[in-house]
Amino acid sequence: MMPKKPKTSKIDQNTTHIILESISDGVFTVDHNWTITSFNRAAEEITGVSREEAVGSHCWEVFRSNMCEGDCALKRTMKENKPFVSTTAYIINSQKKRIPITVSTSPLIDNNGKILGGVETFRDHSLVEELRKELSARFQMGDMVSSSPAMQAIFNILPKVAESDATVLIEGETGTGKELAARAIHNSSHRCKKPFVAINCGALPDTLLESELFGYKAGAFTNAAKDKPGHFAMAEGGTIFLDEIGDTSPAFQAKLLRVIEEREFQPLGGIRKIPADIRIIAATNKDLSTMVENGKFRQDLYYRINVVRMKLPPLRERMEDIPLLVEYFINKFNKIRGKMIQGIDQQVLKTLMSHDFPGNIRELENIMEHAFVLCSEGNIGMEHMPCFLSSPINEAHGDFTENDPVKSAEIKVIMDALKRNHYSRKAAAAEIGMHKSTLFRKIHKLGIRLPESDGRSERTRTPS
Repeated sequence: MMPKKPKTSKIDQNTTHIILESISDGVFTVDHNWTITSFNRAAEEITGVSREEAVGSHCWEVFRSNMCEGDCALKRTMKENKPFVSTTAYIINSQKKRIPITVSTSPLIDNNGKILGGVETFRDHSLVEELRKELSARFQMGDMVSSSPAMQAIFNILPKVAESDATVLIEGETGTGKELAARAIHNSSHRCKKPFVAINCGALPDTLLESELFGYKAGAFTNAAKDKPGHFAMAEGGTIFLDEIGDTSPAFQAKLLRVIEEREFQPLGGIRKIPADIRIIAATNKDLSTMVENGKFRQDLYYRINVVRMKLPPLRERMEDIPLLVEYFINKFNKIRGKMIQGIDQQVLKTLMSHDFPGNIRELENIMEHAFVLCSEGNIGMEHMPCFLSSPINEAHGDFTENDPVKSAEIKVIMDALKRNHYSRKAAAAEIGMHKSTLFRKIHKLGIRLPESDGRSERTRTPS
């Protein structure tokens, strides 16, 4: 006669229930129809949804997670019959608040090995996220991110600059974030609820720039059928950002000087001047002091706009910021693209740290956006990088540097593109996905030797 088995199943079920109700992680299960079959106490607290409401509902109706729209870890678990651990995501709770979470999923299997559905545990990372934001706030001002000493010095003075109404001159190479700095000043100032208006002075000829800035009256010129307010009028009470002011003509500089001195402007064709309660922030990628010495920029205007001067360092002088900037762009593009890219491979980071970034932060942003097009999930790898960063070395070349594989790869990519385009720099730059001025700088820096004639002369040559 076989001994009776102890009746432990009921005790085990009670114990399991007590454990699930006691842990701080949310736990729920679903069947094959994605209907929630169980929902523990922590899941109720994190989501703000009661067990009675959740059980019997579809999981996406309760969680409203970014994973529900595409890359659902629980769906992958049930499809591939394997667990997934520590996937990052967010849910929208009953108060419509976004809650960051980490998710682990596993198949729900009975004693006979039959898959009944899936089980998911999730942990509220709101406190961790707040601490992370508090920590990163030391390295961020507006949309500018940096831990470098040079940028930290700017972060330290920026609130004091924002408090005043002094005219500011921001200097820095193209792509260093001059407009971001101007916006940070505006957003931290008492003018923050008024408009921030930006205009690129170097992109317009004098006559058009003057009408864009100051506006015009009906009849001021042909086709001026009605009054049009300019940027100064639209920025009333706020801030106007004059980018690339070093590209303006001496004649326009004289008019701008009078506006800054008198704090009023006159629309084209107008007979009355209009008062301007505006803060002016100017920016340039040129050395204005040298231009003043050479007579290419008015000295009196230079001193008017150079009340407070901020010089943004190029990215190559603050390479320690690349990991921070990469994380910032990953978070930014995850939100824009609805993806869950987690980071970059070490080889990608090594390659980025070896790049000189002639296009500065804007170039890094473009590289990361390119990677997001090709990468769907997980980490960004070298296969997701633009070709001028990721192309391997397949053959020897006389100009290669054996001790610098990154430099060798760059030389090969550029030389191959130039050969395919008959040494037309413009066409090669377009093929590589690089601005032509960036390509010129790289050719010079890498010491690439080119023939005297290029593809442009070949294409314009008339056959005999």
